Amino acid sequence: MPQVQDAAYRVLVDQLRDRDVEVDRVETALKAQQIETPSWGYGNTGTRFMVFKEQGAARDSHERLADAAQVHRLTGVCPSVAIHIPWDEVDDYDALKAAAAALGVRIGAVNPNVFQDYEYKYGSLGNANPAYRRKALDHILHCVDIMTAVDSPVLSLWFADGTDYPGQGDFRRRKGWFEEGLAEVYRALPERTRMLIEYKFFEPAFYHTDIADWGMAYAFARRLGPKAQVLVDLGHHPSGTNIPHIVAFLIDEGKLGGFHFNDRKYADDDLTTGSVNPYEIFLIFCELVAAANDPSVAPDIAYMVDQSHITKPKIEAMLQTVMNIQTAYAKALLVDRAALQAAQEAEDTILCERLLQEAFNTDVTPLLAKVRAAMGCDPDPIMAHRASGYQETIRRERAGELQGARSWG
Repeated sequence: MPQVQDAAYRVLVDQLRDRDVEVDRVETALKAQQIETPSWGYGNTGTRFMVFKEQGAARDSHERLADAAQVHRLTGVCPSVAIHIPWDEVDDYDALKAAAAALGVRIGAVNPNVFQDYEYKYGSLGNANPAYRRKALDHILHCVDIMTAVDSPVLSLWFADGTDYPGQGDFRRRKGWFEEGLAEVYRALPERTRMLIEYKFFEPAFYHTDIADWGMAYAFARRLGPKAQVLVDLGHHPSGTNIPHIVAFLIDEGKLGGFHFNDRKYADDDLTTGSVNPYEIFLIFCELVAAANDPSVAPDIAYMVDQSHITKPKIEAMLQTVMNIQTAYAKALLVDRAALQAAQEAEDTILCERLLQEAFNTDVTPLLAKVRAAMGCDPDPIMAHRASGYQETIRRERAGELQGARSWG
Protein backbone atom coordinates (compact mmCIF):
# COMPACT_ATOMS: atom_id res chain seq x y z
CA MET A 1 0.00 0.00 0.00
CA PRO A 2 2.77 2.58 0.75
CA GLN A 3 4.25 1.97 -2.72
CA VAL A 4 0.84 2.58 -4.31
CA GLN A 5 0.46 5.77 -2.30
CA ASP A 6 3.94 6.96 -3.25
CA ALA A 7 3.24 6.29 -6.92
CA ALA A 8 -0.04 8.22 -6.77
CA TYR A 9 1.72 11.07 -5.00
CA ARG A 10 4.44 11.27 -7.67
CA VAL A 11 1.84 11.35 -10.44
CA LEU A 12 -0.05 14.15 -8.67
CA VAL A 13 3.12 16.15 -8.05
CA ASP A 14 4.05 15.94 -11.74
CA GLN A 15 0.56 17.18 -12.66
CA LEU A 16 0.73 20.04 -10.18
CA ARG A 17 4.17 21.12 -11.34
CA ASP A 18 2.89 21.17 -14.92
CA ARG A 19 0.33 23.68 -13.59
CA ASP A 20 3.13 25.69 -11.92
CA VAL A 21 1.91 24.79 -8.43
CA GLU A 22 4.59 25.12 -5.76
CA VAL A 23 4.05 21.75 -4.07
CA ASP A 24 6.43 22.47 -1.18
CA ARG A 25 4.51 25.65 -0.36
CA VAL A 26 1.21 23.76 -0.38
CA GLU A 27 2.55 21.01 1.88
CA THR A 28 4.01 23.56 4.32
CA ALA A 29 0.65 25.33 4.55
CA LEU A 30 -1.20 22.05 5.17
CA LYS A 31 1.19 21.07 7.95
CA ALA A 32 0.64 24.44 9.63
CA GLN A 33 -3.17 24.23 9.54
CA GLN A 34 -4.88 24.12 12.94
CA ILE A 35 -8.50 23.15 13.55
CA GLU A 36 -10.14 23.35 16.97
CA THR A 37 -12.61 20.62 17.91
CA PRO A 38 -15.44 21.13 20.44
CA SER A 39 -15.68 19.25 23.72
CA TRP A 40 -19.44 18.90 23.26
CA GLY A 41 -18.94 16.99 20.01
CA TYR A 42 -17.59 14.01 21.97
CA GLY A 43 -20.33 13.64 24.58
CA ASN A 44 -23.95 12.57 24.51
CA THR A 45 -25.33 15.79 23.16
CA GLY A 46 -28.25 15.41 20.84
CA THR A 47 -30.97 16.71 18.60
CA ARG A 48 -33.59 19.18 19.76
CA PHE A 49 -35.93 16.25 20.42
CA MET A 50 -33.94 13.38 21.88
CA VAL A 51 -30.46 12.43 23.06
CA PHE A 52 -29.51 9.14 21.40
CA LYS A 53 -26.68 7.96 23.59
CA GLU A 54 -23.57 6.35 22.14
CA GLN A 55 -21.86 3.62 24.10
CA GLY A 56 -18.46 4.91 25.16
CA ALA A 57 -19.25 8.59 24.59
CA ALA A 58 -17.32 10.97 26.82
CA ARG A 59 -19.07 11.61 30.15
CA ASP A 60 -17.08 14.51 31.59
CA SER A 61 -14.55 17.16 30.63
CA HIS A 62 -11.54 14.90 31.09
CA GLU A 63 -12.95 12.17 28.86
CA ARG A 64 -13.87 14.78 26.25
CA LEU A 65 -10.27 16.00 26.30
CA ALA A 66 -9.06 12.42 25.87
CA ASP A 67 -11.22 11.92 22.77
CA ALA A 68 -10.09 15.27 21.34
CA ALA A 69 -6.51 14.19 21.93
CA GLN A 70 -7.18 11.01 19.97
CA VAL A 71 -8.37 13.14 17.03
CA HIS A 72 -5.23 15.28 17.29
CA ARG A 73 -2.94 12.23 17.43
CA LEU A 74 -4.52 10.86 14.28
CA THR A 75 -4.59 14.11 12.28
CA GLY A 76 -1.80 16.24 13.73
CA VAL A 77 -3.80 19.43 13.15
CA CYS A 78 -6.24 19.64 16.11
CA PRO A 79 -4.15 20.86 19.07
CA SER A 80 -6.91 22.81 20.87
CA VAL A 81 -10.30 21.97 22.34
CA ALA A 82 -13.16 24.42 22.83
CA ILE A 83 -15.01 24.16 26.13
CA HIS A 84 -18.60 25.07 27.03
CA ILE A 85 -19.54 26.39 30.45
CA PRO A 86 -21.28 25.00 32.51
CA TRP A 87 -21.07 21.74 30.53
CA ASP A 88 -17.31 21.69 31.14
CA GLU A 89 -17.35 23.37 34.54
CA VAL A 90 -14.71 21.97 36.93
CA ASP A 91 -13.50 22.94 40.36
CA ASP A 92 -9.86 23.27 39.33
CA TYR A 93 -9.08 24.86 35.96
CA ASP A 94 -5.34 24.66 36.55
CA ALA A 95 -5.77 20.89 36.79
CA LEU A 96 -7.90 20.85 33.63
CA LYS A 97 -5.25 22.83 31.78
CA ALA A 98 -2.56 20.44 33.01
CA ALA A 99 -4.64 17.42 32.03
CA ALA A 100 -5.02 18.80 28.51
CA ALA A 101 -1.27 19.40 28.25
CA ALA A 102 -0.54 15.86 29.43
CA LEU A 103 -2.71 14.59 26.58
CA GLY A 104 -0.91 16.75 24.04
CA VAL A 105 -3.68 19.34 23.54
CA ARG A 106 -4.66 22.69 25.04
CA ILE A 107 -7.86 24.51 25.95
CA GLY A 108 -9.13 26.76 23.17
CA ALA A 109 -12.21 28.96 23.02
CA VAL A 110 -14.45 29.35 26.07
CA ASN A 111 -18.18 29.30 25.25
CA PRO A 112 -20.65 30.64 27.84
CA ASN A 113 -24.11 29.07 28.03
CA VAL A 114 -26.82 31.70 28.52
CA PHE A 115 -29.73 29.83 27.00
CA GLN A 116 -30.57 26.82 29.18
CA ASP A 117 -31.55 28.25 32.57
CA TYR A 118 -35.23 28.92 33.22
CA GLU A 119 -34.52 32.63 33.69
CA TYR A 120 -33.47 32.84 30.04
CA LYS A 121 -36.89 31.84 28.71
CA TYR A 122 -37.32 35.42 27.46
CA GLY A 123 -33.66 36.10 26.77
CA SER A 124 -30.33 36.75 28.44
CA LEU A 125 -28.66 40.07 27.60
CA GLY A 126 -31.88 41.05 25.82
CA ASN A 127 -34.16 40.12 28.73
CA ALA A 128 -36.47 42.89 29.97
CA ASN A 129 -35.73 41.81 33.56
CA PRO A 130 -32.50 43.52 34.72
CA ALA A 131 -31.84 40.76 37.26
CA TYR A 132 -31.77 38.15 34.51
CA ARG A 133 -29.55 40.33 32.35
CA ARG A 134 -27.21 40.62 35.33
CA LYS A 135 -27.20 36.85 35.81
CA ALA A 136 -26.22 36.33 32.17
CA LEU A 137 -23.49 38.95 32.41
CA ASP A 138 -22.09 37.47 35.58
CA HIS A 139 -21.91 34.07 33.91
CA ILE A 140 -20.10 35.48 30.87
CA LEU A 141 -17.67 37.35 33.15
CA HIS A 142 -17.08 34.08 35.00
CA CYS A 143 -16.11 32.60 31.63
CA VAL A 144 -13.70 35.50 31.12
CA ASP A 145 -12.04 34.48 34.40
CA ILE A 146 -11.85 30.91 33.10
CA MET A 147 -10.11 32.21 29.97
CA THR A 148 -7.38 33.59 32.17
CA ALA A 149 -7.07 30.34 34.14
CA VAL A 150 -6.70 28.14 31.06
CA ASP A 151 -4.87 30.66 28.81
CA SER A 152 -7.71 30.76 26.30
CA PRO A 153 -7.37 33.38 23.55
CA VAL A 154 -11.03 33.45 22.53
CA LEU A 155 -14.40 34.09 24.16
CA SER A 156 -17.03 32.70 21.80
CA LEU A 157 -20.49 34.22 22.24
CA TRP A 158 -23.79 32.90 20.89
CA PHE A 159 -27.17 34.08 22.13
CA ALA A 160 -30.55 32.40 21.71
CA ASP A 161 -32.28 35.71 22.50
CA GLY A 162 -35.30 36.67 20.44
CA THR A 163 -39.08 36.83 20.44
CA ASP A 164 -41.81 34.54 19.18
CA TYR A 165 -44.56 37.07 18.40
CA PRO A 166 -44.90 40.62 17.09
CA GLY A 167 -45.00 43.13 19.94
CA GLN A 168 -43.49 40.73 22.46
CA GLY A 169 -40.35 42.86 22.81
CA ASP A 170 -39.01 46.25 21.86
CA PHE A 171 -36.31 45.75 19.22
CA ARG A 172 -34.39 48.94 19.94
CA ARG A 173 -34.44 48.55 23.71
CA ARG A 174 -33.18 44.99 23.38
CA LYS A 175 -30.42 46.20 21.06
CA GLY A 176 -29.44 48.76 23.69
CA TRP A 177 -29.28 46.13 26.41
CA PHE A 178 -27.03 44.01 24.20
CA GLU A 179 -24.75 46.97 23.55
CA GLU A 180 -24.46 47.65 27.29
CA GLY A 181 -23.81 44.01 28.18
CA LEU A 182 -21.31 43.34 25.42
CA ALA A 183 -19.43 46.53 26.30
CA GLU A 184 -19.04 45.36 29.90
CA VAL A 185 -17.70 42.00 28.72
CA TYR A 186 -15.36 43.72 26.26
CA ARG A 187 -13.85 45.85 29.03
CA ALA A 188 -13.17 42.71 31.08
CA LEU A 189 -11.29 40.83 28.33
CA PRO A 190 -7.72 39.88 29.26
CA GLU A 191 -4.83 41.22 27.21
CA ARG A 192 -4.16 39.50 23.88
CA THR A 193 -7.61 37.92 23.77
CA ARG A 194 -10.69 38.64 21.73
CA MET A 195 -14.42 38.03 21.73
CA LEU A 196 -16.16 36.50 18.73
CA ILE A 197 -19.84 37.34 18.22
CA GLU A 198 -21.88 34.64 16.54
CA TYR A 199 -25.24 35.13 14.82
CA LYS A 200 -28.21 33.03 13.78
CA PHE A 201 -31.11 34.15 11.65
CA PHE A 202 -33.77 32.01 13.34
CA GLU A 203 -34.43 29.47 16.08
CA PRO A 204 -35.13 29.00 18.87
CA ALA A 205 -37.15 32.23 18.59
CA PHE A 206 -39.67 32.20 15.75
CA TYR A 207 -40.34 35.89 15.08
CA HIS A 208 -37.02 37.66 15.54
CA THR A 209 -33.50 36.91 16.76
CA ASP A 210 -31.54 39.69 18.47
CA ILE A 211 -28.32 38.94 16.54
CA ALA A 212 -29.83 37.54 13.37
CA ASP A 213 -27.13 37.94 10.74
CA TRP A 214 -23.52 38.86 10.04
CA GLY A 215 -24.36 42.53 9.64
CA MET A 216 -25.78 42.79 13.15
CA ALA A 217 -22.82 40.93 14.63
CA TYR A 218 -20.51 43.21 12.64
CA ALA A 219 -22.27 46.33 13.93
CA PHE A 220 -21.84 45.23 17.55
CA ALA A 221 -18.20 44.25 16.97
CA ARG A 222 -17.36 47.50 15.21
CA ARG A 223 -18.87 49.56 18.00
CA LEU A 224 -16.92 47.61 20.64
CA GLY A 225 -13.42 47.85 19.16
CA PRO A 226 -10.59 45.79 17.64
CA LYS A 227 -10.81 42.90 20.12
CA ALA A 228 -14.39 42.13 18.99
CA GLN A 229 -14.95 40.23 15.76
CA VAL A 230 -17.60 38.15 13.99
CA LEU A 231 -17.87 34.37 14.18
CA VAL A 232 -19.37 32.68 11.10
CA ASP A 233 -21.23 29.43 11.74
CA LEU A 234 -21.82 27.76 8.38
CA GLY A 235 -25.21 26.42 9.46
CA HIS A 236 -26.63 29.74 10.61
CA HIS A 237 -27.80 31.12 7.26
CA PRO A 238 -30.90 30.96 5.11
CA SER A 239 -30.64 28.52 2.21
CA GLY A 240 -28.84 30.05 -0.75
CA THR A 241 -26.81 32.58 1.25
CA ASN A 242 -23.47 33.37 -0.38
CA ILE A 243 -21.21 32.64 2.59
CA PRO A 244 -17.93 33.12 0.66
CA HIS A 245 -19.05 36.69 -0.08
CA ILE A 246 -19.73 37.31 3.62
CA VAL A 247 -16.31 35.88 4.46
CA ALA A 248 -14.56 38.14 1.94
CA PHE A 249 -16.44 41.22 3.16
CA LEU A 250 -15.61 40.60 6.81
CA ILE A 251 -11.96 39.89 6.01
CA ASP A 252 -11.72 43.18 4.16
CA GLU A 253 -13.22 44.95 7.18
CA GLY A 254 -10.81 43.23 9.57
CA LYS A 255 -13.75 41.71 11.42
CA LEU A 256 -13.67 38.01 10.53
CA GLY A 257 -12.59 36.37 13.77
CA GLY A 258 -13.41 32.73 13.25
CA PHE A 259 -15.57 29.90 11.98
CA HIS A 260 -17.78 27.23 13.40
CA PHE A 261 -17.45 24.60 10.69
CA ASN A 262 -20.34 22.26 9.99
CA ASP A 263 -22.77 21.70 7.13
CA ARG A 264 -26.52 21.79 6.60
CA LYS A 265 -29.15 20.95 4.03
CA TYR A 266 -31.91 23.28 5.19
CA ALA A 267 -30.84 25.15 8.29
CA ASP A 268 -28.75 24.57 11.41
CA ASP A 269 -28.37 20.81 11.04
CA ASP A 270 -24.84 20.49 12.53
CA LEU A 271 -23.88 17.98 9.86
CA THR A 272 -20.36 16.77 9.16
CA THR A 273 -18.45 19.51 7.34
CA GLY A 274 -18.42 18.93 3.61
CA SER A 275 -21.12 16.26 3.71
CA VAL A 276 -23.69 18.29 1.76
CA ASN A 277 -21.91 21.10 -0.06
CA PRO A 278 -18.16 20.51 -0.32
CA TYR A 279 -17.90 23.07 -3.14
CA GLU A 280 -19.11 25.81 -0.79
CA ILE A 281 -16.42 24.88 1.75
CA PHE A 282 -13.85 25.00 -1.05
CA LEU A 283 -15.03 28.46 -2.17
CA ILE A 284 -14.81 29.71 1.41
CA PHE A 285 -11.22 28.51 1.61
CA CYS A 286 -10.48 30.18 -1.72
CA GLU A 287 -11.30 33.51 -0.04
CA LEU A 288 -9.23 32.60 3.00
CA VAL A 289 -6.20 31.61 0.91
CA ALA A 290 -6.48 34.80 -1.13
CA ALA A 291 -6.53 36.85 2.09
CA ALA A 292 -3.59 34.95 3.55
CA ASN A 293 -1.54 35.98 0.52
CA ASP A 294 -2.55 39.64 0.88
CA PRO A 295 -0.32 41.48 3.39
CA SER A 296 -2.78 44.37 3.50
CA VAL A 297 -5.36 42.34 5.47
CA ALA A 298 -3.41 39.73 7.52
CA PRO A 299 -6.48 38.04 9.08
CA ASP A 300 -6.20 36.16 12.39
CA ILE A 301 -8.88 33.50 12.08
CA ALA A 302 -9.87 30.77 14.53
CA TYR A 303 -10.88 27.60 12.70
CA MET A 304 -13.30 25.79 14.98
CA VAL A 305 -15.74 22.91 14.54
CA ASP A 306 -19.27 23.03 15.97
CA GLN A 307 -21.14 19.79 15.42
CA SER A 308 -23.20 17.28 17.38
CA HIS A 309 -23.13 13.84 15.83
CA ILE A 310 -26.14 11.56 16.25
CA THR A 311 -26.09 8.82 13.60
CA LYS A 312 -22.30 8.76 13.14
CA PRO A 313 -19.78 7.60 15.77
CA LYS A 314 -18.62 10.78 17.45
CA ILE A 315 -14.85 10.44 17.10
CA GLU A 316 -15.06 9.14 13.54
CA ALA A 317 -17.43 11.95 12.56
CA MET A 318 -14.97 14.49 13.97
CA LEU A 319 -12.13 12.85 12.05
CA GLN A 320 -14.20 12.96 8.88
CA THR A 321 -14.93 16.64 9.37
CA VAL A 322 -11.27 17.48 9.93
CA MET A 323 -10.27 15.49 6.86
CA ASN A 324 -12.90 17.26 4.75
CA ILE A 325 -11.67 20.66 5.96
CA GLN A 326 -8.11 19.65 5.09
CA THR A 327 -9.28 18.57 1.64
CA ALA A 328 -11.06 21.87 0.96
CA TYR A 329 -8.00 23.82 2.10
CA ALA A 330 -5.63 21.73 -0.01
CA LYS A 331 -7.74 22.28 -3.12
CA ALA A 332 -7.99 26.03 -2.48
CA LEU A 333 -4.18 26.17 -2.26
CA LEU A 334 -3.98 24.79 -5.80
CA VAL A 335 -5.86 27.69 -7.41
CA ASP A 336 -3.62 29.69 -9.75
CA ARG A 337 -4.29 33.09 -8.20
CA ALA A 338 -2.32 35.05 -10.81
CA ALA A 339 -4.14 33.36 -13.68
CA LEU A 340 -7.47 33.88 -11.94
CA GLN A 341 -6.82 37.60 -11.49
CA ALA A 342 -5.78 37.92 -15.13
CA ALA A 343 -8.94 36.12 -16.25
CA GLN A 344 -11.05 38.37 -14.04
CA GLU A 345 -9.43 41.48 -15.50
CA ALA A 346 -9.98 40.12 -19.01
CA GLU A 347 -13.65 39.46 -18.08
CA ASP A 348 -13.24 35.83 -19.15
CA THR A 349 -16.00 34.28 -17.08
CA ILE A 350 -15.51 30.79 -18.48
CA LEU A 351 -11.80 30.72 -17.65
CA CYS A 352 -12.39 32.14 -14.17
CA GLU A 353 -14.71 29.28 -13.31
CA ARG A 354 -12.51 26.68 -15.04
CA LEU A 355 -9.54 27.70 -12.89
CA LEU A 356 -11.58 27.15 -9.72
CA GLN A 357 -13.09 23.90 -10.93
CA GLU A 358 -9.70 22.57 -12.02
CA ALA A 359 -8.48 22.94 -8.45
CA PHE A 360 -11.70 21.60 -6.92
CA ASN A 361 -11.74 18.52 -9.16
CA THR A 362 -8.14 17.61 -8.31
CA ASP A 363 -7.88 14.48 -6.16
CA VAL A 364 -5.66 15.68 -3.31
CA THR A 365 -5.84 12.39 -1.39
CA PRO A 366 -2.23 11.39 -2.23
CA LEU A 367 -1.00 14.86 -1.23
CA LEU A 368 -2.76 14.75 2.14
CA ALA A 369 -1.57 11.19 2.73
CA LYS A 370 2.01 12.32 2.16
CA VAL A 371 1.58 15.33 4.46
CA ARG A 372 0.08 13.18 7.24
CA ALA A 373 2.89 10.65 6.94
CA ALA A 374 5.47 13.45 7.16
CA MET A 375 3.75 14.60 10.37
CA GLY A 376 3.94 11.11 11.87
CA CYS A 377 0.24 10.34 11.27
CA ASP A 378 -1.45 7.54 9.41
CA PRO A 379 -2.52 8.52 5.86
CA ASP A 380 -6.10 7.43 6.71
CA PRO A 381 -7.02 8.69 10.21
CA ILE A 382 -10.43 7.00 10.30
CA MET A 383 -9.13 3.54 9.50
CA ALA A 384 -6.22 4.12 11.87
CA HIS A 385 -8.71 4.93 14.62
CA ARG A 386 -10.65 1.75 13.91
CA ALA A 387 -7.47 -0.29 14.05
CA SER A 388 -6.21 1.37 17.24
CA GLY A 389 -8.62 -0.33 19.63
CA TYR A 390 -9.38 3.05 21.22
CA GLN A 391 -13.13 2.83 20.57
CA GLU A 392 -13.40 -0.65 22.08
CA THR A 393 -11.44 0.52 25.13
CA ILE A 394 -13.67 3.48 25.89
CA ARG A 395 -16.82 1.43 25.34
CA ARG A 396 -15.57 -0.99 27.97
CA GLU A 397 -14.27 1.64 30.41
CA ARG A 398 -17.11 4.16 30.13
CA ALA A 399 -20.03 1.97 31.05
CA GLY A 400 -22.91 4.02 32.44
CA GLU A 401 -23.27 7.72 33.14
CA LEU A 402 -21.04 9.57 35.57
CA GLN A 403 -22.84 11.00 38.57
CA GLY A 404 -23.73 14.58 37.73
CA ALA A 405 -22.70 14.29 34.09
CA ARG A 406 -24.27 16.96 31.91
CA SER A 407 -26.01 16.38 28.61
CA TRP A 408 -28.51 18.33 26.60
CA GLY A 409 -31.15 17.65 24.02
